[in-house]
Amino acid sequence: MATALNEEELDNEDYYSLLNVRREASSEELKAAYRRLCMLYHPDKHRDPELKSQAERLFNLVHQAYEVLSDPQTRAIYDIYGKRGLEMEGWEVVERRRTPAEIREEFERLQREREERRLQQRTNPKGTISVGIDATDLFDRYEEEYEDVSGSGFPQIEINKMHISQSIEAPLTATDTAILSGSLSTQNGNGGGSINFALRRVTSAKGWGELEFGAGDLQGPLFGLKLFRNLTPRCFVTTNCALQFSSRGIRPGLTTVLARNLDKNTVGYLQWRWGIQSAMNTSIVRDTKTSHFTVALQLGIPHSFALISYQHKFQDDDQTRVKGSLKAGFFGTVVEYGAERKISRHSVLGAAVSIGVPQGVSLKVKLNRASQTYFFPIHLTDQLLPSAVFYATVGPLVVYFALHRLVIKPYLRAQKEKELEKQRESTATDILQKKQEAEAAVRLMQESVRRIIEAEESRMGLIIVNAWYGKFVNDKSKKSEKVKVIDVTVPLQCLVKDSKLILTEASKAGLPGFYDPCVGEEKNLKVLYQFRGVLHQVMALDNEALRIPKQSHRIDTDG
Repeated sequence: MATALNEEELDNEDYYSLLNVRREASSEELKAAYRRLCMLYHPDKHRDPELKSQAERLFNLVHQAYEVLSDPQTRAIYDIYGKRGLEMEGWEVVERRRTPAEIREEFERLQREREERRLQQRTNPKGTISVGIDATDLFDRYEEEYEDVSGSGFPQIEINKMHISQSIEAPLTATDTAILSGSLSTQNGNGGGSINFALRRVTSAKGWGELEFGAGDLQGPLFGLKLFRNLTPRCFVTTNCALQFSSRGIRPGLTTVLARNLDKNTVGYLQWRWGIQSAMNTSIVRDTKTSHFTVALQLGIPHSFALISYQHKFQDDDQTRVKGSLKAGFFGTVVEYGAERKISRHSVLGAAVSIGVPQGVSLKVKLNRASQTYFFPIHLTDQLLPSAVFYATVGPLVVYFALHRLVIKPYLRAQKEKELEKQRESTATDILQKKQEAEAAVRLMQESVRRIIEAEESRMGLIIVNAWYGKFVNDKSKKSEKVKVIDVTVPLQCLVKDSKLILTEASKAGLPGFYDPCVGEEKNLKVLYQFRGVLHQVMALDNEALRIPKQSHRIDTDG
């Protein structure tokens, strides 16, 4: 009777959802759910050859789910890593009496062995492109007597500096990494470049060391050593010493940072820097889910300053953040405020306005795209002009909302549709198989559902009048989108026991008689049911737990 189950079929089943039990279900709950489905799908209960074949396949699928979840070890592996974890080579040599923590450690060991074989194929490229723009002619114009100069009718906007840097990492072994980096800079027609090579070794779980060699056309050879060490679970130290060779001789430098976790979200830093620009700096950084706060004080030659900054993190899909800072020192005072927002899966766009004495007003635009950063500091004026502050603040907002509405939003919508279409194409065969499987399950449920309805009607109990699962379109702005739902009245009625229906907190696509009619899209379950002769209705999210009947579901028929 037993047949070999398709490996891909098993990989697409959620065992907990298939048995309709909680992830914390006891062995007794698992056994009760298993017995109930075995009674429903047992091949010997069906004489029709086609129904018998479908029942045999579903019976084996339920049996496979129960085998995994009833064994403590395989259940622990499944809970942590899913069905892929069960397929990992090496489990056959693991002792049966392992705790979940020991199983997790063993799995990570097996993963590390596999990752070590891939080290040569991995790099971590990072890059920065910075373009400085001088736009002071927009606000600081010449006097009227110079207006007759050729070309003076239009503001002169110039690029006065550029900086490009790039780095890649190449893992050599599990503990050694080589880092190659380079940079090019130019300002007002003068520029130069440098190239650096570093070798980092992880010496233990508590520390690592790094040797650095560099050279450039403006500076001579550079030799550096960086060390990191965890002193205690809450305290670490970083030391960086360097020797810079130049025509003026050897210039040594030393930087040491001591840090301590003051609490779960707060870190305190003490920094000593000795060399060309000697300084002592102390700072406290507090980072939480909704905010980031920094306060710092530096005493040094030639720069001494005090800094306070705050960033608020909104808990929205776009990960919006607004920030402000005040920095005051011997060089003057600077106030900066701005915001950043995620505009696509891998891109974050930000802008900040900097107002200072004697620096003037600047607008800083930054785009982070994966591991690449594009930075555009635009200097607007050397004076504190209200008009410059106004345009620097309002201009980026107007441009952003226009781009978001006319370019970004349509582009993201098109990308999402393309991804969904690709996902539908890749899962078309699987969806068809799931649909046929669900239809077969519904045919197998008919006799059981008839008996359940008769029993519920006799006691004025729970009758599922209609039930639909899939994508519902209620928003008028989305009226052009197509409704994609399936009828799940019979599968839900089959789950009714003693005038109650309980669905666990899992995707309902894995329930017997269900399948996913719209892969990758938001789904709901809508149920119209009758209890004690009164109509009730409820709409639940796909992963939301549901328990009916409830008084709050009752349909008000007054009037």
